[in-house]
Amino acid sequence: MNICLLVKDFAVGKKFSKDGLPTKSGAEFHAENHALQLIKLGNRVTIMAKKRFYFTKSRENLNGIDLVRLHAPFRWLEIIIRLLTTHRDVDVFYIIGTPKFAVWAVLFAKLFNKPITLALTGKAEIFDKNKNWRNKIFSTCNAYIATTHEIQRGFIELGGIDANKITVLAHGIDTNKYPKSNTKLKRELKVKHNLDADTKVLLFCARVVINKGIDTVMKFWKTIHDKRPAAKLFVVGGGRTEIIAELKELSKQLDDSIMVVGEVDKPQEYYQMADVYVFPSRHEGLPTSLIEAMSSGLPAVVSDIGGCDDLIFDDDTGYRVYSEDANGFAEKILMLFNDDKLRQSLGDNAAEYVRAHCDYSEVIPRLNDILHQNHINV
Repeated sequence: MNICLLVKDFAVGKKFSKDGLPTKSGAEFHAENHALQLIKLGNRVTIMAKKRFYFTKSRENLNGIDLVRLHAPFRWLEIIIRLLTTHRDVDVFYIIGTPKFAVWAVLFAKLFNKPITLALTGKAEIFDKNKNWRNKIFSTCNAYIATTHEIQRGFIELGGIDANKITVLAHGIDTNKYPKSNTKLKRELKVKHNLDADTKVLLFCARVVINKGIDTVMKFWKTIHDKRPAAKLFVVGGGRTEIIAELKELSKQLDDSIMVVGEVDKPQEYYQMADVYVFPSRHEGLPTSLIEAMSSGLPAVVSDIGGCDDLIFDDDTGYRVYSEDANGFAEKILMLFNDDKLRQSLGDNAAEYVRAHCDYSEVIPRLNDILHQNHINV
């Protein structure tokens, strides 16, 4: 199959913006990873996204992906021209999110009887069919993928989508890149990071921004430090410079117990070293960092929100807490710090769940089947 994958942005150039935030979104990572995985199954994949920078090429090959950047202000015209000329052999369309220019691909697909699958990876992307003409067009696709059950409900309730057209499917990860840790490895890694081998480590690995709940982390860490003064909090991820400075100042006040690592390309070592993962985010799709942590065998204490609810089950893979309940987070984290057997059991369950439901070996063949089946049925 020749697949045309449409996504709003495909960031290149600087890795961080001036305020310290990473420039590449989750949807962009999913688009690239899905394209590469679908190519492994024998498909050809073109990614079409906005051209946002003068210095980027209009078309290039990215590890086998045909990457096309559409020019403002006539993206709608360019996409039609390309589909009639350079990309006239496209078989199916796969849209991630709801980029405005993608409606023209939907209209083109309808005119030429080609199937369209639309996937939403975040709650904020859920669209109201009756709000505007674009949403009405997005509601006419052949199939839909929801990465969470919350998004599935949004498709039905706001998008007016027939439930039979919707598949709940994780975006997935390569779990081989996030192997389950063990006690021996954890102890070795703690010593490597100049910690006592028996030190309990809590990990936060996400963007350091308020929406991810870093302010809640700072609140409950004071309580945890009071109860377990030898424990350490590792904060891994890029984010707002003023919040990172605040974290460093708080660490000084609490006996240098917060290790502010910053952005890393390969966080696996931190997942394998930690004892508990914390994720107090306020808004999520299906959190990739949480899936990675679970794959590494970490029990997690997370916000009781959509997305997290698809991964964390109380007393099974971790615990869910109201996002603003700092005391609730502290209580569950301390309980896991204090109970080695429980922590091990929940971590084992988490790793098993992710391998069964979120590994590329499970996700990508199902995605390929959805795209292929729609191609056959149209």
